[in-house]
Amino acid sequence: MGTKIAMIGAGSVVFCRLLLSDIMATESLRGSEFALMSRTRPKLENMEKFAKKMLRENGIEGEVWSTLDRREAIRDADFVVVMIQVGGVDGFELDYKIPLKYGVDQCVGDTLGPGGIFRALRTVPALLDIARDMEELAKPGAIMLQYSNPMAINCLAIGKASSVDFTGLCHGIQTTLQEISVWLGVPKEEITYTCGGTNHFDWFLTLERNGKDLYTGLRKVFEKPEYYKAEKVRAEMLRHFGYFCTETTGHMSEYVPYFRKNKKAMDLYCDEPGFGGETGAYYAWCRAVADRYASRNMLEHESTKIEGRSIEYCSYIMEAVATGIPFRFMGNVRNDGYITNLPAGCCVEVPVFADDTGLHPAAVGELPEQCAALNRTQINVHLLAAEAALTGDPEHIVHAVALDPLSAAVCTLKEIRDMAFEMLEAQRAWLPQFEGKKIEPKPTVSIPAGTVAVHAPPDPAQAILKRFIKLAEE
Repeated sequence: MGTKIAMIGAGSVVFCRLLLSDIMATESLRGSEFALMSRTRPKLENMEKFAKKMLRENGIEGEVWSTLDRREAIRDADFVVVMIQVGGVDGFELDYKIPLKYGVDQCVGDTLGPGGIFRALRTVPALLDIARDMEELAKPGAIMLQYSNPMAINCLAIGKASSVDFTGLCHGIQTTLQEISVWLGVPKEEITYTCGGTNHFDWFLTLERNGKDLYTGLRKVFEKPEYYKAEKVRAEMLRHFGYFCTETTGHMSEYVPYFRKNKKAMDLYCDEPGFGGETGAYYAWCRAVADRYASRNMLEHESTKIEGRSIEYCSYIMEAVATGIPFRFMGNVRNDGYITNLPAGCCVEVPVFADDTGLHPAAVGELPEQCAALNRTQINVHLLAAEAALTGDPEHIVHAVALDPLSAAVCTLKEIRDMAFEMLEAQRAWLPQFEGKKIEPKPTVSIPAGTVAVHAPPDPAQAILKRFIKLAEE
């Protein structure tokens, strides 16, 4: 029997089409059954027609059908590919525009920050429903290939609340490796590397060609004005922390408190257009695409010709499971000792091997302490956001946003609470776990003029210590 592949969120016409093309181009996956599932019909039906046309016009054996019933799509599936966006562009608009009112300026807003946190609150319940359906209905050993952001929070929640075999997939490492190849003038195939960290904040721990370190050359590249200008944030992180990260300047600028906290920092580090740091770059792109294709079938004039595979890991993992020939990739998994100086149970992005016995994450060991410390600032937010999504405790929303490095650099605690309150109220349609619950305001204490502060009496031991210090100074 052929492989059954459930595609959940198949209304994502750009990304679903890409993955379908990759899978159909894989010889060992010929004859697969594709069950396309989405919550609404028009885009789903267009994707079904296009996928059938791809099979037919490329002479590929297989079957495609679509359904609004997630359980039917997952029933007896070998793989479940997840690419959902709960709330769509309308939810994303609120993720971006409400924080901006409070001074939290996001370029992408899908991973950390208020935008990433609320995207997780919307997405985690849906992912756990998918995981439960898999546990009940999919074939034994079925694998979830999870593409929905915010990757780390989503995967942390799955790892905490489900026993399903899963990995979260991103293309940040592949695209960064391509960039490094171009910058250094070294063929990508000749570069060997080790990465470890958290999604969108993964570190190139080693970077070599034929056993020779490439970091010296990379550092020299970013001392050239034209290269520094294009990647100011990553260049600064490399300068000051010693290792290169796997995300663009626009992404990275949101994850730390140094680059977007005021106009001076924005003008200095985030002045390039698009994902070079521009305010709302990703939201603007998503809205433009949504508006452009709202009333037309964007696949209507697309070519069905399959000419090879993309850099996405999905088809290569399926191929490895189908053939038993191992494939190494960077996956997001539960941290069961793979990075020893990051918290157990969090989500880490580490090397993973796929074969006919499943997925096998590899140990990285310890990260350089400064890298681990920066990752832990992200993990604090991941843990609290996942807890909020899983428990429906609105106070944990406040806690997560309060520990977000960018929000904390810009807002007071009261402003953070007010912002979280406004976002929760605006997004209730997509947040059923918070029904009947709200973020409670905290009273503002008015201090009349002339009020004298009441301080607790000093500790006697402290008083003695101060006296001895004064005598020593004299």
